[in-house]
Amino acid sequence: SLIQRSVVAVPARLASSRLPDKVLADIGGKPMIRRVLERCAQAQGPVTVVLCTDSERLRDLAENWGVSVLMTAETCSSGSERIASVADQLVALAWGEDAAQWDQAARQARLASTALINVQGDQPFLDPGVVSAMAAEFVRLAPVPAVVTPVYRLKPETIHNPAVVKTLLAHDGRALYFSRSAIPHVRDVDPSEWHQHTVYWGHVGMYGFRGDVLALWDQLPASPLEDLERLEQLRLIEAGYTIATFVVEGTSLSVDTPEQLAEARLLAGAA
Repeated sequence: SLIQRSVVAVPARLASSRLPDKVLADIGGKPMIRRVLERCAQAQGPVTVVLCTDSERLRDLAENWGVSVLMTAETCSSGSERIASVADQLVALAWGEDAAQWDQAARQARLASTALINVQGDQPFLDPGVVSAMAAEFVRLAPVPAVVTPVYRLKPETIHNPAVVKTLLAHDGRALYFSRSAIPHVRDVDPSEWHQHTVYWGHVGMYGFRGDVLALWDQLPASPLEDLERLEQLRLIEAGYTIATFVVEGTSLSVDTPEQLAEARLLAGAA
């Protein structure tokens, strides 16, 4: 089945362990989450943008800004799990339908022909063009991949930084693995010179899922690799799903720490 519609889902919660309430942090006169939602709304392709949250405070704000909201359980352990828990409602919003009216065949057909694009709520300078490009990739690729995600060429100084997620690509652009370590390892060469021997790819933390794949999220087997690296996409790789990639210019700042928040405020001031 081909992808006919796409929708952007922005999972957000207030209880962030490293930086509490960070999605409401003021950046250049606007809460961070509002910047993310507005940038997503500028993308070409997706029919709508939906905030997925367990917070009534966030829900009330978003509805005041004219953004659709779906409430989720507090127990979701990742952004993917949060949007997976409301996959049917997200797809129904994309089609302007009521999921309760679907029979099993209609549900499966709708899920398989809708792309759900997961954009984290902590990327205030996200390029709407990347969201547009992801929606376009789903339409362009045949067969339709289970998951699509952006990658970018890493600068030499970031290759060995564990906060920067690396990915290893096959000839056809499939992601073979994701890691916080530098991959591949270049044997018998000093690590400071590895970049002279191969291209290292960084991963942008944004995913597009085929609806029928995301709806199966809670049925995927437990992933030891996901637990070790703390990277949720490894659950899909370990379960045997294909993750397609496309190349973008660079990554946008994710705000996880007080230092990154200060950097974001400086950037907003400069803009």
